Amino acid sequence: MGRLSYLILHGYQGSGPGHWQTWLAGRLRATDAQVAYPDLPDADQPQLRSWLDALARELDALPSAPVVLCHSLACLLWLHHSAGGGSPAARVLMVAPPSRTGAPEELDSFFPAPLDAGALRASTPEGARLVCSDDDPYCPEGAQRLYGRPLQLATDLIPGRGHLNPDAGLGPWPEVELWAREGVAPITA
Repeated sequence: MGRLSYLILHGYQGSGPGHWQTWLAGRLRATDAQVAYPDLPDADQPQLRSWLDALARELDALPSAPVVLCHSLACLLWLHHSAGGGSPAARVLMVAPPSRTGAPEELDSFFPAPLDAGALRASTPEGARLVCSDDDPYCPEGAQRLYGRPLQLATDLIPGRGHLNPDAGLGPWPEVELWAREGVAPITA
């Protein structure tokens, strides 16, 4: 297998220096991996169309289908991308996707999220995986029920860890690094 490339996609309002995504980008770059960790446009007032355009540019700039790691709103971005027939990723990790009832109105353009299991499989030849908590305030219905089941996703449910972000104690997250590098699952915290 050739050298992996990575695309890390933040959610609403970005991922700051204490976020597991920022930690992971640094860890992967330290081993000379090609890592794209873009600031998506207008993170405080995101619009689906501009995020889809930015995602397409990022994918076009990478030499091969990357391993994609999405947090929160970026999970919905990937669902829209795959439903629209966008460029594939090798595999995708979707962590803590929000629901319409848990998300602020600034995110309206991302809803409804397409729940097209066939399109998602086509956009991720090595598979997609969902990681969620049972008490995420941004998805009170439960991401496993709302996304995992209809999309037929392998799902790791982590009890009591909220939105799986720094507020939940997730800066360094070695289990996600193992998944990114080697596809090791399940993912715990």
